[in-house]
Amino acid sequence: MLRILRHGVFGLAVLLGLFSATPPAAAAYPDRPVHWLIGFSPGGPVDIVARIMAQWLSERLGQQFIVENRTGSGGNIAAAAAINAPPDGYTLLFVAPNNAISTSLYKKLPFDSLRDTTPVASIMQLTNMLVVSNAFPPKTVQEFIDYCKANPGKITYASSGNGTSVHMSAELFKAMTKCDMVHVPYRGSAVAFPDIISNKVQLIFDNLPSAMEQVKGGNVRALGVTSPQRWPSVPDVPSIAETVPGFESVGFYGISAPKGTPPEVIEILNKAVGEALKDPKLVAKLAETGGIPKPMTPAEFGKLVANETAKWRKVVEFAGVSVD
Repeated sequence: MLRILRHGVFGLAVLLGLFSATPPAAAAYPDRPVHWLIGFSPGGPVDIVARIMAQWLSERLGQQFIVENRTGSGGNIAAAAAINAPPDGYTLLFVAPNNAISTSLYKKLPFDSLRDTTPVASIMQLTNMLVVSNAFPPKTVQEFIDYCKANPGKITYASSGNGTSVHMSAELFKAMTKCDMVHVPYRGSAVAFPDIISNKVQLIFDNLPSAMEQVKGGNVRALGVTSPQRWPSVPDVPSIAETVPGFESVGFYGISAPKGTPPEVIEILNKAVGEALKDPKLVAKLAETGGIPKPMTPAEFGKLVANETAKWRKVVEFAGVSVD
Protein backbone atom coordinates (compact mmCIF):
# COMPACT_ATOMS: atom_id res chain seq x y z
CA MET A 1 0.00 0.00 0.00
CA LEU A 2 2.81 2.42 0.90
CA ARG A 3 4.56 1.64 -2.40
CA ILE A 4 1.36 2.34 -4.36
CA LEU A 5 0.84 5.60 -2.48
CA ARG A 6 4.39 6.69 -3.23
CA HIS A 7 3.95 5.93 -6.93
CA GLY A 8 0.64 7.85 -6.90
CA VAL A 9 2.18 10.91 -5.27
CA PHE A 10 5.11 10.83 -7.69
CA GLY A 11 2.79 10.54 -10.70
CA LEU A 12 0.65 13.41 -9.44
CA ALA A 13 3.74 15.57 -8.98
CA VAL A 14 4.84 14.85 -12.55
CA LEU A 15 1.41 15.72 -13.94
CA LEU A 16 1.24 18.94 -11.94
CA GLY A 17 4.70 19.84 -13.17
CA LEU A 18 3.66 19.27 -16.78
CA PHE A 19 0.50 21.35 -16.51
CA SER A 20 2.09 24.21 -14.61
CA ALA A 21 5.23 24.47 -16.75
CA THR A 22 5.54 27.75 -18.64
CA PRO A 23 6.54 27.44 -22.31
CA PRO A 24 10.33 28.00 -22.42
CA ALA A 25 10.12 30.69 -25.09
CA ALA A 26 7.68 32.79 -23.09
CA ALA A 27 9.16 32.22 -19.63
CA ALA A 28 10.23 35.60 -18.28
CA TYR A 29 10.67 36.98 -21.81
CA PRO A 30 12.91 38.76 -22.32
CA ASP A 31 15.57 37.34 -20.00
CA ARG A 32 18.54 38.54 -22.07
CA PRO A 33 19.27 41.36 -24.55
CA VAL A 34 17.15 41.59 -27.70
CA HIS A 35 18.82 42.52 -31.01
CA TRP A 36 16.79 44.76 -33.29
CA LEU A 37 18.19 44.82 -36.84
CA ILE A 38 17.69 47.87 -39.05
CA GLY A 39 18.80 48.12 -42.64
CA PHE A 40 20.05 51.70 -42.69
CA SER A 41 22.88 53.82 -41.38
CA PRO A 42 23.11 55.52 -37.97
CA GLY A 43 21.58 58.98 -37.83
CA GLY A 44 18.95 58.32 -40.49
CA PRO A 45 15.17 58.42 -39.88
CA VAL A 46 14.79 54.67 -39.32
CA ASP A 47 17.71 54.69 -36.89
CA ILE A 48 16.30 57.67 -34.96
CA VAL A 49 12.86 56.11 -34.47
CA ALA A 50 14.33 52.68 -33.67
CA ARG A 51 16.49 54.13 -30.90
CA ILE A 52 13.59 56.08 -29.40
CA MET A 53 11.49 52.91 -29.24
CA ALA A 54 14.40 50.68 -28.18
CA GLN A 55 15.14 52.87 -25.16
CA TRP A 56 11.50 52.75 -24.05
CA LEU A 57 11.28 48.96 -24.48
CA SER A 58 14.57 48.47 -22.62
CA GLU A 59 13.29 50.44 -19.65
CA ARG A 60 9.86 48.80 -19.65
CA LEU A 61 10.86 45.16 -20.24
CA GLY A 62 14.06 45.18 -18.19
CA GLN A 63 16.44 44.02 -20.91
CA GLN A 64 18.47 45.94 -23.46
CA PHE A 65 16.94 46.28 -26.92
CA ILE A 66 20.09 46.73 -28.98
CA VAL A 67 19.74 48.51 -32.32
CA GLU A 68 22.09 46.98 -34.90
CA ASN A 69 22.69 48.75 -38.22
CA ARG A 70 23.07 46.19 -41.02
CA THR A 71 23.25 48.49 -44.03
CA GLY A 72 23.11 47.71 -47.72
CA SER A 73 20.91 46.31 -50.47
CA GLY A 74 17.95 48.53 -49.60
CA GLY A 75 17.60 46.94 -46.16
CA ASN A 76 17.72 43.37 -47.47
CA ILE A 77 20.96 42.51 -45.64
CA ALA A 78 19.23 43.22 -42.32
CA ALA A 79 16.09 41.37 -43.44
CA ALA A 80 18.08 38.27 -44.43
CA ALA A 81 19.96 38.26 -41.12
CA ALA A 82 16.74 38.53 -39.13
CA ILE A 83 14.94 35.86 -41.16
CA ASN A 84 17.81 33.43 -40.67
CA ALA A 85 18.03 34.04 -36.91
CA PRO A 86 16.49 31.63 -34.38
CA PRO A 87 12.75 32.34 -34.01
CA ASP A 88 12.95 32.93 -30.27
CA GLY A 89 12.12 36.64 -30.00
CA TYR A 90 15.70 37.73 -29.43
CA THR A 91 16.25 38.94 -33.01
CA LEU A 92 13.75 41.41 -34.45
CA LEU A 93 13.57 43.35 -37.72
CA PHE A 94 12.63 47.00 -38.21
CA VAL A 95 10.00 46.92 -40.96
CA ALA A 96 9.43 49.82 -43.34
CA PRO A 97 8.25 50.31 -46.95
CA ASN A 98 11.56 48.98 -48.31
CA ASN A 99 10.54 45.50 -47.14
CA ALA A 100 7.26 45.75 -49.05
CA ILE A 101 8.98 47.19 -52.12
CA SER A 102 11.85 44.69 -52.26
CA THR A 103 9.49 41.76 -52.83
CA SER A 104 8.82 42.92 -56.39
CA LEU A 105 11.79 45.21 -57.10
CA TYR A 106 14.54 42.65 -56.43
CA LYS A 107 14.34 39.68 -58.78
CA LYS A 108 16.71 37.30 -56.99
CA LEU A 109 15.95 37.65 -53.28
CA PRO A 110 16.60 34.41 -51.34
CA PHE A 111 13.60 35.09 -49.10
CA ASP A 112 10.03 36.37 -49.17
CA SER A 113 9.28 38.90 -46.43
CA LEU A 114 5.58 38.04 -46.21
CA ARG A 115 6.26 34.31 -46.07
CA ASP A 116 9.36 34.32 -43.87
CA THR A 117 8.50 36.87 -41.18
CA THR A 118 5.84 37.23 -38.50
CA PRO A 119 4.23 40.65 -37.94
CA VAL A 120 4.73 41.97 -34.42
CA ALA A 121 3.66 45.60 -34.11
CA SER A 122 3.10 48.83 -35.99
CA ILE A 123 4.86 51.93 -34.66
CA MET A 124 3.91 54.87 -36.84
CA GLN A 125 3.14 56.30 -40.24
CA LEU A 126 5.07 59.09 -41.91
CA THR A 127 5.52 60.90 -45.19
CA ASN A 128 8.57 61.56 -47.32
CA MET A 129 9.66 65.04 -48.27
CA LEU A 130 11.21 66.31 -51.49
CA VAL A 131 14.17 68.46 -50.49
CA VAL A 132 16.71 70.06 -52.81
CA SER A 133 20.11 71.68 -52.55
CA ASN A 134 19.99 75.39 -51.78
CA ALA A 135 22.02 75.87 -54.97
CA PHE A 136 19.32 74.16 -57.07
CA PRO A 137 17.30 76.88 -58.89
CA PRO A 138 13.65 75.60 -58.65
CA LYS A 139 11.63 76.92 -55.71
CA THR A 140 8.37 74.99 -56.28
CA VAL A 141 7.35 71.54 -57.50
CA GLN A 142 6.12 72.98 -60.80
CA GLU A 143 9.38 74.90 -61.32
CA PHE A 144 11.23 71.67 -60.56
CA ILE A 145 9.25 69.75 -63.20
CA ASP A 146 9.83 72.50 -65.77
CA TYR A 147 13.56 72.64 -64.97
CA CYS A 148 13.85 68.88 -65.16
CA LYS A 149 12.21 68.72 -68.59
CA ALA A 150 14.48 71.52 -69.81
CA ASN A 151 17.55 69.61 -68.55
CA PRO A 152 16.86 65.91 -69.24
CA GLY A 153 19.39 63.51 -67.71
CA LYS A 154 21.32 66.32 -66.02
CA ILE A 155 19.65 66.14 -62.57
CA THR A 156 20.72 63.51 -60.04
CA TYR A 157 18.71 62.34 -57.07
CA ALA A 158 19.95 60.51 -53.98
CA SER A 159 18.26 57.68 -52.13
CA SER A 160 18.89 55.64 -49.00
CA GLY A 161 19.34 52.58 -51.19
CA ASN A 162 17.67 50.61 -53.97
CA GLY A 163 14.16 49.57 -53.06
CA THR A 164 13.57 52.08 -50.29
CA SER A 165 10.53 54.35 -50.26
CA VAL A 166 13.01 57.19 -50.79
CA HIS A 167 14.07 55.58 -54.07
CA MET A 168 10.59 54.55 -55.21
CA SER A 169 9.01 57.93 -54.38
CA ALA A 170 11.43 59.45 -56.88
CA GLU A 171 10.74 56.72 -59.45
CA LEU A 172 7.00 57.27 -59.10
CA PHE A 173 7.56 61.01 -59.54
CA LYS A 174 9.66 60.36 -62.66
CA ALA A 175 6.99 58.10 -64.13
CA MET A 176 4.12 60.49 -63.44
CA THR A 177 5.88 63.68 -64.59
CA LYS A 178 8.11 62.23 -67.36
CA CYS A 179 11.15 63.78 -65.67
CA ASP A 180 14.48 62.23 -66.67
CA MET A 181 16.71 62.05 -63.56
CA VAL A 182 19.69 59.88 -62.62
CA HIS A 183 19.56 57.74 -59.46
CA VAL A 184 22.49 57.76 -57.00
CA PRO A 185 21.92 55.20 -54.18
CA TYR A 186 23.60 55.59 -50.79
CA ARG A 187 23.76 53.39 -47.67
CA GLY A 188 21.22 55.55 -45.88
CA SER A 189 20.08 59.14 -46.30
CA ALA A 190 22.36 60.43 -43.53
CA VAL A 191 25.43 59.73 -45.67
CA ALA A 192 23.75 61.23 -48.75
CA PHE A 193 23.10 64.69 -47.33
CA PRO A 194 26.67 66.05 -47.53
CA ASP A 195 26.52 65.53 -51.31
CA ILE A 196 23.07 67.13 -51.53
CA ILE A 197 24.13 70.12 -49.46
CA SER A 198 27.16 70.62 -51.71
CA ASN A 199 24.92 70.19 -54.81
CA LYS A 200 26.95 67.21 -56.02
CA VAL A 201 23.54 65.51 -56.03
CA GLN A 202 20.57 67.83 -56.39
CA LEU A 203 17.76 66.29 -54.35
CA ILE A 204 16.22 63.46 -52.32
CA PHE A 205 12.69 62.29 -51.47
CA ASP A 206 13.73 61.52 -47.92
CA ASN A 207 11.76 60.30 -44.90
CA LEU A 208 10.41 63.31 -43.04
CA PRO A 209 12.49 62.99 -39.82
CA SER A 210 15.93 63.45 -41.36
CA ALA A 211 14.66 65.72 -44.15
CA MET A 212 13.15 68.16 -41.64
CA GLU A 213 16.32 68.16 -39.57
CA GLN A 214 18.27 69.37 -42.61
CA VAL A 215 15.55 71.87 -43.59
CA LYS A 216 15.44 73.35 -40.08
CA GLY A 217 19.23 73.65 -40.14
CA GLY A 218 19.00 75.66 -43.37
CA ASN A 219 21.07 73.08 -45.25
CA VAL A 220 18.43 72.21 -47.87
CA ARG A 221 15.08 73.53 -49.10
CA ALA A 222 11.74 71.71 -48.91
CA LEU A 223 9.53 71.62 -52.03
CA GLY A 224 6.79 69.19 -51.07
CA VAL A 225 5.62 66.16 -49.10
CA THR A 226 4.62 62.84 -50.67
CA SER A 227 1.37 62.37 -48.71
CA PRO A 228 -1.92 63.00 -50.57
CA GLN A 229 -2.60 66.05 -48.38
CA ARG A 230 -0.34 68.35 -46.39
CA TRP A 231 1.24 66.61 -43.41
CA PRO A 232 0.08 67.81 -39.96
CA SER A 233 3.55 68.55 -38.58
CA VAL A 234 4.61 70.62 -41.62
CA PRO A 235 1.41 72.35 -42.78
CA ASP A 236 3.30 75.09 -44.65
CA VAL A 237 4.89 72.58 -47.04
CA PRO A 238 2.57 71.73 -49.95
CA SER A 239 1.85 68.16 -50.96
CA ILE A 240 3.31 67.15 -54.30
CA ALA A 241 -0.21 65.95 -55.20
CA GLU A 242 -1.30 69.61 -55.34
CA THR A 243 0.83 69.84 -58.49
CA VAL A 244 0.85 66.17 -59.59
CA PRO A 245 -2.68 64.82 -58.93
CA GLY A 246 -2.69 61.24 -57.64
CA PHE A 247 0.89 61.25 -56.42
CA GLU A 248 1.17 59.47 -53.05
CA SER A 249 3.87 57.75 -50.99
CA VAL A 250 3.06 57.33 -47.29
CA GLY A 251 5.30 55.04 -45.27
CA PHE A 252 5.02 52.88 -42.19
CA TYR A 253 7.42 51.78 -39.46
CA GLY A 254 7.00 48.62 -37.43
CA ILE A 255 8.51 45.40 -36.09
CA SER A 256 8.55 41.85 -37.41
CA ALA A 257 10.20 38.64 -36.23
CA PRO A 258 11.42 35.45 -37.90
CA LYS A 259 8.66 33.04 -38.91
CA GLY A 260 7.92 30.64 -36.09
CA THR A 261 8.49 33.08 -33.23
CA PRO A 262 6.20 31.95 -30.37
CA PRO A 263 2.81 33.72 -30.22
CA GLU A 264 3.39 34.43 -26.51
CA VAL A 265 6.47 36.46 -27.37
CA ILE A 266 4.65 38.31 -30.15
CA GLU A 267 1.88 39.19 -27.70
CA ILE A 268 4.33 40.53 -25.10
CA LEU A 269 6.08 42.72 -27.67
CA ASN A 270 2.86 43.97 -29.27
CA LYS A 271 1.41 44.90 -25.89
CA ALA A 272 4.61 46.72 -24.92
CA VAL A 273 4.66 48.74 -28.16
CA GLY A 274 0.98 49.57 -27.69
CA GLU A 275 1.72 50.88 -24.20
CA ALA A 276 4.65 52.89 -25.56
CA LEU A 277 2.41 54.59 -28.09
CA LYS A 278 0.18 55.78 -25.23
CA ASP A 279 3.12 57.33 -23.37
CA PRO A 280 2.91 61.14 -23.86
CA LYS A 281 6.69 61.53 -23.67
CA LEU A 282 7.36 58.92 -26.34
CA VAL A 283 4.54 60.22 -28.55
CA ALA A 284 6.08 63.70 -28.27
CA LYS A 285 9.44 62.33 -29.41
CA LEU A 286 7.81 60.63 -32.40
CA ALA A 287 5.99 63.88 -33.20
CA GLU A 288 9.37 65.62 -33.37
CA THR A 289 10.30 63.21 -36.17
CA GLY A 290 7.05 64.00 -37.98
CA GLY A 291 5.54 60.59 -37.32
CA ILE A 292 1.96 59.76 -36.40
CA PRO A 293 1.63 56.86 -33.91
CA LYS A 294 -0.28 53.92 -35.39
CA PRO A 295 -0.77 51.04 -32.91
CA MET A 296 -2.15 47.81 -34.39
CA THR A 297 -2.61 44.16 -33.50
CA PRO A 298 -0.17 41.74 -35.15
CA ALA A 299 -2.92 40.66 -37.55
CA GLU A 300 -3.75 44.26 -38.49
CA PHE A 301 -0.10 45.07 -39.05
CA GLY A 302 0.33 41.93 -41.16
CA LYS A 303 -2.58 43.02 -43.34
CA LEU A 304 -1.06 46.50 -43.72
CA VAL A 305 2.29 45.07 -44.84
CA ALA A 306 0.53 42.73 -47.31
CA ASN A 307 -1.49 45.63 -48.74
CA GLU A 308 1.63 47.79 -49.02
CA THR A 309 3.47 44.96 -50.78
CA ALA A 310 0.67 44.74 -53.35
CA LYS A 311 0.56 48.53 -53.76
CA TRP A 312 4.29 48.89 -54.34
CA ARG A 313 4.27 45.99 -56.80
CA LYS A 314 1.99 48.10 -58.98
CA VAL A 315 4.32 51.11 -58.59
CA VAL A 316 7.38 49.01 -59.53
CA GLU A 317 5.58 47.78 -62.64
CA PHE A 318 4.31 51.28 -63.45
CA ALA A 319 7.77 52.81 -63.08
CA GLY A 320 9.40 49.93 -64.99
CA VAL A 321 12.31 49.49 -62.57
CA SER A 322 14.02 46.38 -61.20
CA VAL A 323 17.20 45.35 -59.37
CA ASP A 324 18.98 42.04 -59.97
